[in-house]
Order: sequence, then C-alpha cells, then structure tokens
Amino acid sequence: MTHCLVVDDSSVIRKVARRILEDLKFEISEAEDGRQALDQCRDNMPDAVLLDWNMPVMDGLEFLKALRAIDGGEAPKVVFCTTENDVAHIAKAIRAGANEYIMKPFDREIVEAKFHEVGLI
Repeated sequence: MTHCLVVDDSSVIRKVARRILEDLKFEISEAEDGRQALDQCRDNMPDAVLLDWNMPVMDGLEFLKALRAIDGGEAPKVVFCTTENDVAHIAKAIRAGANEYIMKPFDREIVEAKFHEVGLI
C-alpha cells in the first residue's frame, strides 16, 4: 500500500485529507508541523507527502528543503496543499522540489487528479 504523510497544523485539514486518501487506498500518517514530519521521514520514508506551507515550528518550504537534503529524501512525491496561491510561492515550491501544488480548499477530485499526475494513482 502506498504511504502518504499528511502535514498540516489543522486537525480538520488532516482529517479531510486522510478520508480522501484512504478512500484512494493510501496508508496515512500525520504530522502537525515540518519538524514532526521530518522526524517521521527519517524513521519511515513515505511514498508521498501532502504538505501545508504555513505551520509553526518548521514551515512547509523549510521542511521540503530539509527533506530533499536527507538520505532517501529525493524519493517522495511532494504535493503542496496551501492557501498560498500566487505565482511566486508556487515557483518557490517547485524550485525547492515540490512535484505538484493544490490550492485550499480542495476536494477529492483535485487530490485524485494531482496524485495521478505525479504517478501515485
């Protein structure tokens, strides 16, 4: 089963994402911030990361840069999922190693389409 780490400081967003992704046959783990997510990746590298940008402790961009720098960190497909929707943010995310970008609010169709585009479905 494909493992996706959902990283968002909102428990509601994590719950919605979990329901969508479990319905798409993903195994899900969760983290509230980038630091927790990085620790989890060091212990058990996921196949995919659904990543918020604005979080306490370590934001999504910092996490992504740190992830891509660790052993095996180039492998997960990273899909940013955020309210940051200007071109500069999107370009910064892609340069840092994001594979796709989803705007909040999102629904099942959007998540499914983006995960299909990165080859996970």
